[in-house]
This record gives sequence, C-alpha cells and structure tokens, in this order.
Amino acid sequence: MARYTFRMEDIEPLLEGLAIFGTGGGGAPAWGKAILEQDFAAGRAPTIVDVMDIPDESTVVCGGIMGSVKILESMGIDQVVAHWEERFELLQVTRVMEGLLGKSIDYVVPFEVGGLNTPVMLTLAARMGIAVLDGDALGRSAPETQMTSFIGHGIDLTPMPLIDLHGNVVVVQRAAEPTYPDQLGRWVVTHGGGLGANNHYPMTGREAKRATIPHTITASLRLGHTVLDARRAGEDPVTAVARAVGGTLLHAGQIVSMQEEETMGFYFTTAAVAGAGAFGGSTGELVIKNETMMLSIDGEPKAYFPDLVLLLDAVTGRGIMSVELKVGSRVALVGVPCHPRLREALHTAQGRIAFSPSRYGRTHDEYKPIEDLVRGLRPAD
Repeated sequence: MARYTFRMEDIEPLLEGLAIFGTGGGGAPAWGKAILEQDFAAGRAPTIVDVMDIPDESTVVCGGIMGSVKILESMGIDQVVAHWEERFELLQVTRVMEGLLGKSIDYVVPFEVGGLNTPVMLTLAARMGIAVLDGDALGRSAPETQMTSFIGHGIDLTPMPLIDLHGNVVVVQRAAEPTYPDQLGRWVVTHGGGLGANNHYPMTGREAKRATIPHTITASLRLGHTVLDARRAGEDPVTAVARAVGGTLLHAGQIVSMQEEETMGFYFTTAAVAGAGAFGGSTGELVIKNETMMLSIDGEPKAYFPDLVLLLDAVTGRGIMSVELKVGSRVALVGVPCHPRLREALHTAQGRIAFSPSRYGRTHDEYKPIEDLVRGLRPAD
C-alpha cells in the first residue's frame, strides 16, 4: 500500500494550500503549524494513504474540532496545544466511537480541508498509529457537520459522540433530520467551554472509496508549492492559484463595509467589495458563515455553496481567514466548481436539506452550479 509520511519541510506548502482551499475557514494555518511542529517534536510523523488502496472491510471514521474560531483565538495557540498533550479531546471522543462500534478504527478521514481541521486529523492518526485518507468530505471547508459528500452517498452521520472542553460526553445515537446533530453539537460546545470535538460518519473502506473527495491533502500540498514558487519568481500568485485549481477570478477589490455577528458557534459576515482594476465600477457581496457561502456581483449571483469561492489576499495569493477581514482589506475571489461527488450528494433528498441556501440565510435562493452563472467555467472532472 502506497503511503506518504510527512516531513518538516512539507509544513509550509501544505498549510498554504489548506488555507486557500479553506474558503475563509477551516482554522488558521498558524494553528496547523503549531500542531504539526509539536507532532515532529514529540516524534509523531503523520502519514496519508490513497483511499483506493485501503481494504473494503476496513473501518473508517471522520471527525474534528468543534467550536468557534473566535473562542480558539481567545484561548491562544500555546495554551491549546499544551492542553492537547495532556488531554486531546479528539482522541478521547474517537475512543468513545470505538466503544460504540465495538471495534478498532483503521483509518480516519478529515471532515474538510483547512489550516486547523486537516492537521488535527493528521495528529489524531499519528497519536493512534494509523494513517489518514488522502481526501476529505468537501474539497473545501464548511460550517456544518451535515454538509458533506458522505451524507449524500448513503453514509449515516450518526452515531456521533461529542465531548466538550469540560469533559462532558454526549452521543447522538440517531437523528431523524440531518441538521439536528450539528445543532445539538453547537449547543453542547457553546455550553461546555466553547470548544470540543466530535466523531462521526462511521463507514467501511468500500463506502469511503465511493464517497470521499479524493487526493485533497496532496492537492493542497501541490497548490502550496505553486503559490510559493509564484511569489519567489515574482509572478502573480492569484493567477497561479486560479490556473492551478481550474478556476477563474470572479472579483477583486477592497472591502468597503461589513456586517458581522458571532452566534451559536458561527461567525456570520456580509462583506461589500468595491471592485478595482478590471472590476472597477462593480460591487461584490460576499456571504460568509465561517466560510464563503455565496457571492453576488452587482446583485447577480455568481457562486453558491458548495462551489468554492477562494478568499485570497489580492497581492500574495494567501488564503485569508474570514475572521481576519476588515474594512480596507484587499481581496481576490476565485471561483471553482466543487467535486462531482459533492454535486451528487447535493442533489439527493438529504443533500438538499444539508446544503440548502437557507442554512446561510438565503431562504429564497436555490443552488445553481457556478458554471451556469459564470461564463467560461467548466464542471470539475
């Protein structure tokens, strides 16, 4: 079985790519850097494996850290990473899942790609002595647990054990509606110190092969190298990103106004972006729920979640976290069609509920593929 074991020199390019695919969320790369550097200092080397190489009968689970990005920032990197050496909630809740399943877990797969939420799964697997699948459930980041390719391919979100910062454990054994586990989880975390972890989507290797968005970790590593190389060569990193991901620059300019709200573990923002350069005279409206959810330009929709709007620094091409945004920030917005497996999930009965625009406040909108809204874009292969 082909495996790749990460090296110290992979950290910088990996985090560059993860931050870009994170679409404004997925956790700050500074957190991922601290986590991975701590792994190497402790003699732990994260390993990934191609999903198609795993046995059909193997046991795979997903999971991650649950909580508000604002809470994480208020606690501080050093405090959290030191705490995780004493008590790593994600490992604890994964052991709870093993008890529920009555068997050992063979592999883990990230919920999403992001600067924090991919590294936490890498360190989880390294601490367990197992590998991470080279893939995830989105090919980007997303704010809610039911927003995955898994849920539209017949894989149940439950049982979903949760643990909060205080050590309280709650198990969602079954859910009649796909948004319920995430809603309950947010309540648990909000009332349990603002931070916790969950484990979910238990599946077989056969199911993982059918439902996982493949090769997203190695794609992040390659994209990071592309951006770093473009900067060193004095080339435009934004153009390099768009070319590398098969996307297009939808809008670029300066944020001129923001409406922000922090509620129930989410960071909501509506940002107005006054166009600059080729986009001068036009105004973009970006809807963010931790991650980019929708982009309109001059009142016309251009992208709906789960299609990707990469939130980039207009000069460096760096993936910007939504919590960093402020009036005056100069941003570039690159649109990319989501993976076909996510599209397939989106069009199932469960997926229509899970990905509904009402989840980010657009109650009267319906999803339309980005290639139907933006001339020249083609669906992802």
